[in-house]
Amino acid sequence: MNTQTENTKIVEVSAAVLQRPDNSFLLAQRPPDKIWAGYWEFPGGKVEPGETPRHALVRELREELGIEVETAYPWITRVFTYPHATVRLNFFRVTSWSGELHPHEGQQFAWQHPPEVLVSPVLPANAPILRALELPSLYAISNVAELGAEEFLRRLEIALANGLRLVQLREKNLSRDALRELARRVVGLAHAHGARVLLNGDVELAQEVGADGVQLTGTQLAQLSERPTLDWCAASCHNAEELRQAEALGCDFALLSPVLPTKSHPGAPHLGWENFESIAAGSTMPVYALGGLTHDDMQISWQHGAHGIALLRQAW
Repeated sequence: MNTQTENTKIVEVSAAVLQRPDNSFLLAQRPPDKIWAGYWEFPGGKVEPGETPRHALVRELREELGIEVETAYPWITRVFTYPHATVRLNFFRVTSWSGELHPHEGQQFAWQHPPEVLVSPVLPANAPILRALELPSLYAISNVAELGAEEFLRRLEIALANGLRLVQLREKNLSRDALRELARRVVGLAHAHGARVLLNGDVELAQEVGADGVQLTGTQLAQLSERPTLDWCAASCHNAEELRQAEALGCDFALLSPVLPTKSHPGAPHLGWENFESIAAGSTMPVYALGGLTHDDMQISWQHGAHGIALLRQAW
C-alpha cells in the first residue's frame, strides 16, 4: 500500500468483483476516452458526495453494466497512488445480480479464472486483489491431537477430494521429527489435489517440507520486521493492532479470532460478529473468521466482511 502526505486528497472508489458459481470473476477494459485506456480492471467508479460505497457500487454497476445488484459483500480496501490521483478502492464481492451484462460505455468484458488472468495489461492497483481471489472461502486447521495421525490423514484425503483447497497444519504437541514426517505426508496429499498447506509457526520446517507458506503466531507477528520468504504468509490476529501489524508486514491474509465461544476455551472472551466486522472493516487483505464456527456460518461471515471461515474440529 502506497503512502501519501496528509495534503493528498484521496478519491473514494467502489469496485466490484462479480463472481459466478464457478469462481470466475469479471474484468472490464477501460474505454479509449478514459485515462489508462485499454487497461483491464474491476468495474466500478467514484463514490459521489452523500453516497456510501455500497450505494456507489449499485449505481455504477447499473450505469456501467446494466445490472441490478442483489447480493454484495464488503471485502478488501486498498489505497493506491497513481501519477494522477490517490484512490481508496472499496472492493465488494458481488455474487448475485439481475439483468444481462451490457457494455454501456463500449468497454470489453472478460470472465477470468484464478489464478490465471489471460487479459492484459491489468491496472497495477489490482495485483493484490487477483492474488486474494486465489484463496478459497474455507480454511481448514488440522486436528491430529484428537483424531490421531492416520484418521486425520484419511479424513484429509476425503476433504481434499471434496474440494478443500487450503489447510493449516497446526500440531503443537508433536515433536519436531513427528511433525516433519506428518507435514511431508500432508503436503504430498494436498499438492496431489491442487491444494495449499501452511505450517503453523515454523518457517524453516515449512521450507524444508515444501509447504506453500507459514501461519505466523501472534508472538511471531510482534517480533518480525520482515515477511518470511515463502510464497504465502498468513497471521493469527485477535485485535485491530495485530491486524494492522500483519498488513504492515505484507501478509497475504489473516485469521481473526475468536468470533464465538469455543470448546477449547469455555468462558473466554470472544469478539462477536459486530466487533469482528469493525476490526476487519477496511482491511487491505482477506480476513478469515475463526472460533466457534460451523460450515453454516459462511454466509454470515461474508456479511460481516470476512473472506470466509476457518474451521478446526468442524472441518473434519
